[in-house]
Amino acid sequence: MRGGAVRPHRTAQGPLGAPGTIARAVLAIFLVTFPFFALIAAGYAAARGRILPLEAIPGLNAFVLYFALPCMLYRFGANTPIAQLLDGPVALVWGVAAFIVVGLAVGLARRGGLGWNDAAFGALVAAFPNTGFMGVPLLAAILGPSAAGPVMITIAFDMVVTSSLCIALSRLDAGTGAAGERAAAQAVRKALAGILRNPMPWSILLGALASALQWRLPGPIDRTVAMLAEAASPAALFTIGAVLARSALLAQAGGARPPRRAALGDVLSVVLVKLLLHPLLVAGLCWAVRAVGLPLSAPAVAALVLVAALSSASNVSMLAERYGADNGRIARIILWTTVAAFFSFPIAVDWVR
Repeated sequence: MRGGAVRPHRTAQGPLGAPGTIARAVLAIFLVTFPFFALIAAGYAAARGRILPLEAIPGLNAFVLYFALPCMLYRFGANTPIAQLLDGPVALVWGVAAFIVVGLAVGLARRGGLGWNDAAFGALVAAFPNTGFMGVPLLAAILGPSAAGPVMITIAFDMVVTSSLCIALSRLDAGTGAAGERAAAQAVRKALAGILRNPMPWSILLGALASALQWRLPGPIDRTVAMLAEAASPAALFTIGAVLARSALLAQAGGARPPRRAALGDVLSVVLVKLLLHPLLVAGLCWAVRAVGLPLSAPAVAALVLVAALSSASNVSMLAERYGADNGRIARIILWTTVAAFFSFPIAVDWVR
């Protein structure tokens, strides 16, 4: 493993698979992942304690979304061989897993009595990891450059396909027949328009183009882009915590009552789908793809499984609010997956190796 993670090693106390050695391996990975989650906690504490004004959080989010992360993604794309950015088996595994998770989460929510709007955004928060804000810097630190191609494929797929699918499903509450179809089609058009305004897909595309053409930015511009890219990791992680705290504070200010037992069960089921079922499903699909002879490298498998093991994407909360879904429910799922991933992600890292 590259990028700073400590490899577990054999000792005189027992083989690599011994419980004590496994615990030491997980601890070594935990020490690598701890600073990332600590930055999230710092952002949460700063916003919760009003050290960071809530009014400043949208500006911080805009800096990350429109400046720092696009520069990071561009540099990853430009420095990654184009073949890794056009990896068909990676896209196949991720796409099939996303459709299965969305279908399962929607089915569970509908059986629990939720409408299409809440069911669809619950499915989106179950299938869409926090890859942009959290996964890119974290997996780069753990896996090194080999993670760049698969990670950017997952970002592009989730932003274009998974988000559009779930937004279309959310409009099915408008009814069946022509009216429901028109509402779903209009929702998809709005989702695609939002994608076109989002700089992250464009930065991935431009990075891939630069990689294909072997083109490099002029020196001063390249250094400017590099400086913004280096700011992306701490700023994005800090922003995740601030956004989570803002959601909690706004819910309290709005007089939201504590969730009922049934609501807690609903949230917990989505958390389990996200952090347990999703990575296991991706791992199984990777095995199946390799079993039928499709080329899928070991680093790509590790990257895909670890992306699936990430917490839910924080931007789903903003989408849910925009489309009138239960944003409190979505915010709780994001918060719980982020807290739980602090413990589950190091275990996932050790497992994939």
